[in-house]
Amino acid sequence: MNYPDSDITRGRRMLMVSALEETGKFSQRVLKAMGAIPRHIFVEKGLEDFAYEQNPVAIGAGQTISRPQTVALQSTLLGVESGSRILEIGTGCGYQTAVLYYLGAEIFSIERQEELWQEAAENLRIIGFATDFDNNDCNELKRALQKRETDKVINNKITLRWGDGFEGWSEKAPFDGIIVTCASPRIPEKLVLQLKIGGKMVVPIDIENRESEPSSVNKQQLVMIERIDEEHFKRTVIEEANFVAMLPGTEKAQD
Repeated sequence: MNYPDSDITRGRRMLMVSALEETGKFSQRVLKAMGAIPRHIFVEKGLEDFAYEQNPVAIGAGQTISRPQTVALQSTLLGVESGSRILEIGTGCGYQTAVLYYLGAEIFSIERQEELWQEAAENLRIIGFATDFDNNDCNELKRALQKRETDKVINNKITLRWGDGFEGWSEKAPFDGIIVTCASPRIPEKLVLQLKIGGKMVVPIDIENRESEPSSVNKQQLVMIERIDEEHFKRTVIEEANFVAMLPGTEKAQD
């Protein structure tokens, strides 16, 4: 791969994974994926030295990359298998997308901020996950996959959409799993209905509704929703959480 990955960054990545492994909480498949993905590529320039610490790091547009523990936990809870169809809400810098792809998932990822949607596509290209669509066969594939201008087809298993996460991606439903990387004021109804029977959604939920004050800090819980049948769902509280707010609509990149 044509990106900077020195002995130092590889060593930091190994230490990050070792610290996660010591907790005994996370899937070995997830830890292997996180050990393979160069997390330092996904953070803001100049912050690469902090990428493997157990803290959020800035990625641009006033947002941060999720802590390693958070990525490991949500990915483990989702139980991704090779071929799983996953809807991701909150693409951010694309790091979680990359981990899911390494696990063998087919990913449909939605980001409301145009700047991050573009950044994620570039990051995935840098680490070698993007298909070269220059030849005729690939161009035909891209046209078949990319139905609208707000979609970026990275390869035949990753499509990024600039859009409203609350709406989900109904034309690609049902999904084996849905991962939400921002805190919703309630269980997102349109999203749970896009789960297949037996599917899981991992989502942070505000215990106190913050719709009236989106910038306020509220107590949150990370919750797993399992679809039992067409009408019934099982809700399991995993732990307390601390995520940025899930907001409706979209935001254009600044010129």
